[in-house]
Amino acid sequence: MSGHSKWSTIKHKKAALDSKRGKAWSKHARAVTMAAKMGGGNPNDNPRLRLAIDKAKADNMPKDTIEKAIKKGTGELEGESYEDVLYEGYGPAGVAVMARAMTDNRNRTSGEIRKIFERSGGSLGSPNCVAFQFTSKGVIIVARNQASEDRMMELALEAGADDVSSSEEIHEVTCRPEVFLEVKDAIEKAGVAVQSADIAMVASSSITLDLTAARKVKRLIDALEDQDDVDSVYSNSDLADDVVAALSKE
Repeated sequence: MSGHSKWSTIKHKKAALDSKRGKAWSKHARAVTMAAKMGGGNPNDNPRLRLAIDKAKADNMPKDTIEKAIKKGTGELEGESYEDVLYEGYGPAGVAVMARAMTDNRNRTSGEIRKIFERSGGSLGSPNCVAFQFTSKGVIIVARNQASEDRMMELALEAGADDVSSSEEIHEVTCRPEVFLEVKDAIEKAGVAVQSADIAMVASSSITLDLTAARKVKRLIDALEDQDDVDSVYSNSDLADDVVAALSKE
């Protein structure tokens, strides 16, 4: 089970306690606008846009706000001009970290990201310093109580997924990005609720963290995710189930 899914589990458990809806909607709006700008305003023909819309809806973003963001991307409405930037560096315990941002001011965002790394005991690196360790994959998380391991394996593999791994609390389905939406749709059409779904950067190898190191890495990841321009954060860290449980309670 990848470190990405374990951090997602921690984030999912604490999401109900967070009152950051406004910031989340702002980030979703940027993602929708960027996706529409890059691939057009029809989600049926633009998988990146459909994923951005699905994530916005999962956070209860109003339909008219989503539609306005699409129109900004297609040029039907005026809006800021964003660019997609990938920041790479190292965190505590030598963990490789990548943060994807959508910004209208690269210099401002770069300075803020650098400070976050340094304050968290890490360092911002140069392009491609850690990216070679990661591969783009579709990652779908399903709560363990939604389906048995055999049922998840059957649904996912028949839909074109590469693998299913399970822990005490979740099933993690991984697949190629190009079949991600088909796999997700197949799972949901079978009546199985999806906890989270995304195109993620998954590390080829990982660094296992004890609770002390995990707390430090969590502070870095939380700070990066809280930065206004950052859309997603990935690392090659891995956590034992007891560490996940401890962090989820904090």
